[in-house]
Amino acid sequence: TESTKTVGLANAILAERERPRCDLFWNNEILNTLRLEQAGLLKSFRPANARLYPASAQSPDGLWHGFAARARVLLVNTNQVPETRRPKSIKSLTDPQWYERCGIAKPLFGTTATHAACLFATWNDDEAQEFFRSVKRNARIMAGNKQVARAVSSGALAFGLTDTDDAIIEVEAGHPVAIVYPDQRDGELGTLFIPNTLALIAGAPRTAAAEKLVNYLLSAEVEKTLANSASAQIPLNPQVPATDRVETPQSVRAMQIDWDAAADKWDTAR
Repeated sequence: TESTKTVGLANAILAERERPRCDLFWNNEILNTLRLEQAGLLKSFRPANARLYPASAQSPDGLWHGFAARARVLLVNTNQVPETRRPKSIKSLTDPQWYERCGIAKPLFGTTATHAACLFATWNDDEAQEFFRSVKRNARIMAGNKQVARAVSSGALAFGLTDTDDAIIEVEAGHPVAIVYPDQRDGELGTLFIPNTLALIAGAPRTAAAEKLVNYLLSAEVEKTLANSASAQIPLNPQVPATDRVETPQSVRAMQIDWDAAADKWDTAR
């Protein structure tokens, strides 16, 4: 489940700070990487390929590097919800017409926790708290994003909030589902895109090998492989063409995020 993945790895690195075992942290999101940065556990490194990526996808100090994003989307069961009634916003999770027919992963872990911190950084604390209280009253809370996606494809839920990598698996398996990129209308937040991140751990025993691996992972070859994989991850290197399987920050309205501000809200959101 989500509780044993990213958060568990970040907490292990924090616990091992006096004698690091980890050389390179490949995180499938970003805020737990920034938690390690705030704790002073990351080592600056400027790989040759970093110049190919947008400034918003990397630390100005070279402490982390983003690539291969996923989007936070609504997956809708098309047998239960006709196209004219498809939810268009994450706020649909609070709509009483969908009481216990919509779902979200427990927002303490993984990309759902990252999403929560981003909302706390974008809205004021009272608005964000009321949103999640309303979600708790209205939606079913599940162990992880994959469980949400599977519940939608099986018909146990009408729709749910998940990631594109879990959603696309259900789409391409032929289940009666469709992906909605939320909050695209005027005045709405836009869809949140969350990059993978790479970070070297300060004081690690194999720094040279870790730097070599970062250079490889930030290559066009790897982003193309990830884009074509089952998870359909979204390239951030402009030299890598996006597939038509998922939308990108260039094809839909993307949520604008100050990642440092979101990291500062991590504890408040939890």
